[in-house]
Amino acid sequence: MKHVLSRRALLLSGSAAVAVAACSSAGADKPQSSDADSASDPYASSEWRTMSQDEWRARLSPGAFAVLRKADTERAFTSILNNEKRDGVYHCSGCDLPLFASATKFDSGTGWPSFFDVMPGAITTSLDRKLIYTRTEYHCARCLGHQGHAFDDGPAPTGRRWCNNGVALTFRPA
Repeated sequence: MKHVLSRRALLLSGSAAVAVAACSSAGADKPQSSDADSASDPYASSEWRTMSQDEWRARLSPGAFAVLRKADTERAFTSILNNEKRDGVYHCSGCDLPLFASATKFDSGTGWPSFFDVMPGAITTSLDRKLIYTRTEYHCARCLGHQGHAFDDGPAPTGRRWCNNGVALTFRPA
């Protein structure tokens, strides 16, 4: 008996294969230090790394918990920090580690606070394979809270865009 594959069956099987591949590699790899010269993790024994999900839930707003602990993304153009123009420092809203200087903030037009550079030792990175393509996900180096994704389409001098969820940040004016 001869079997003929219809266009619909072919498309459905292709979609199913893509979904299976995406699910099998979904999630981010373990965060790695972005500082290639650092052989050790200065925050490895930090109390922030041993907090339970319940402790984080009690400490954070529901939105901050979803982003920092579950790698969710807030809706674009909803953060008041997107329009923040004052001098100061942006800290992790989970553990208060300084992450970005206001001098590195720029308007990317994406709807999320964006920066072209990070504070030394403040960020770890991992590969995010939740979509069809791989992205660079970054986290607070101390508590490993998800902050956002980094891209190579930022302004000089670095050419990087650290696209951050506003709810994952706290701003401290200078």
